[in-house]
Amino acid sequence: MKIVKDFKWKKGLRAGELVKELGSVGFQGVELGKATNAVIKMKKHGAKIYLTFTSNMMTSGLRGFFAQIIKLQIPHIVVTTVGGIEEDIMKSMGEDFIVGDFNADDVELHEKGCNRIGNLYITNESYCKFEDKMAPLLSKLYEKKKIWAVSEMLAEIGKNLDDENSVLYQAAKNNVPIFCPAITDGAFGFHLYMFQQKHPDFIVDVVKDFKNIVNTSSFDDKKGLIALGGGVSKHHAILAGLLTGGFEYAVYMTTSRHTSGSMSGATTKEAKSWGKVKDDSDIVTVIGDVTINFPLMMISVLEQLDKEELL
Repeated sequence: MKIVKDFKWKKGLRAGELVKELGSVGFQGVELGKATNAVIKMKKHGAKIYLTFTSNMMTSGLRGFFAQIIKLQIPHIVVTTVGGIEEDIMKSMGEDFIVGDFNADDVELHEKGCNRIGNLYITNESYCKFEDKMAPLLSKLYEKKKIWAVSEMLAEIGKNLDDENSVLYQAAKNNVPIFCPAITDGAFGFHLYMFQQKHPDFIVDVVKDFKNIVNTSSFDDKKGLIALGGGVSKHHAILAGLLTGGFEYAVYMTTSRHTSGSMSGATTKEAKSWGKVKDDSDIVTVIGDVTINFPLMMISVLEQLDKEELL
């Protein structure tokens, strides 16, 4: 029987100790502690780790942290949405995003050429510079070959970036495939469309990339999933895992609730009914802001792995 313990601050408190202490406080702190242990097990037991996140995570300052843990070889496969790809490229070009206000005057922001994502702003100018970058980049891809699977295209783009904090750059450098099934769902997709009008034989093959993600693991592999947020990125990894026997480990972090019936709110427990995670799997769902919970969990994981010389 686990007993609730009072939490108290002490000098020199490390992230791992904090998460451990919160594990006895109650509520979501308990789940955060379980999530930390599940990720440590993934790594210790040699699981293929899938990391999924939505584009708003890349809008935030987590982008550099994602790049860092890719460099540290925590995830083996990444799945995201196209907005994150765009914003990674923008930031690699030196574009800054602004910390604003959830309650800003959105009409005024529109007049100023600012686009709001929660309390973060991206200027129209950043998108214009992104457009200037895309045209020569796509031409370079076209010269190399005419047909690209999405993950192959993103790896090639990553090789053309020069930014240690870039997710695309670090993934390409460390042979971690990035999958983006909804590649047309943003400015990137518009530029692909415009380029194809001039070059009809330029093809981005999404179906081939489905084969690629399914082949990232087999029935014999242990598989782990860290899903931040929901939507297509979360489900794409889950489906790939389902087709190769389901996940042994899964950590979901979300602000959505299971009562909505959405993929974003679907819990790890619900996933058992589909065979997405195995009956005896180690699964945790943490409810709360991912930009807070994920760094706490992952720093705790990294501290433990470093202590055991597993990094």
